[in-house]
Amino acid sequence: MKLLFVGDIVGKPGRRAVQALLPKWRQEQGLDLVVANAENAAGGNGLTEAIAKELTQSGVDWMTTGNHVWDQKEFVEEIERVPNVIRPANLPKGTPGRGWAIAQTKNGTPVALLNLGGGLFFNQYRNPFECAEELLPLLQEQAKVVLVDFHAEATSEKIALGRMLDGRASLLVGTHTHVPTADEQIFPNGTAYITDVGMTGPYDSVIGVESSAVIRKFLTQMPVKFQTAKGDPRLCGVLVEIEDDTGRATRIERVNAPLDGE
Repeated sequence: MKLLFVGDIVGKPGRRAVQALLPKWRQEQGLDLVVANAENAAGGNGLTEAIAKELTQSGVDWMTTGNHVWDQKEFVEEIERVPNVIRPANLPKGTPGRGWAIAQTKNGTPVALLNLGGGLFFNQYRNPFECAEELLPLLQEQAKVVLVDFHAEATSEKIALGRMLDGRASLLVGTHTHVPTADEQIFPNGTAYITDVGMTGPYDSVIGVESSAVIRKFLTQMPVKFQTAKGDPRLCGVLVEIEDDTGRATRIERVNAPLDGE
């Protein structure tokens, strides 16, 4: 099967990139499943039911999230009405939504999706390594192909989890930092890995925010209102090929595509 994971969608520029590029890619690449991190799709902060539906109509099959999942307060209730969105599984018990799901490709092959939040530099998540060990046996009972979105800050933590899950996950992508890394690879036991898939959004920015505001913040250390930038919108992610019967990845390729004419 051929999967596309779309890196963190940031605001309207990111949504425009998905809307403009994804339908053509699905057809040309013969994509079986498209998963995107959408935690910043609503104005650069959070997600809403309406925007989740918009992204679905643009060709995104499933959406993962992260530490900004509740930035749009209404989504605390809306998430229960959106069947193709998951949030980090290692949030406290009783948190709305769910942390994993079983997706179906267009030919009916099951794909297990697991969303985890990092343990370093975040205080809302319980140990992601323990959570992965608890949930993987359940996921592997239902699907040969397992995709993990690890929404984390530290590169060492992402690499360590990738190494721990080598041979048990088909793909582990790092999200959150909005900067694409050049370390895409397939580990010895068949897990495709990248430390961060990057951002789908405006690259004439500081990780999606207007540069001048961020520079002013660093210069003055005073409160500054951040606005989502607009320039140089791109779609970033990874294309991955996986054996349906074994769950082993055979290819991973970075994608960094600007909108035509912009």
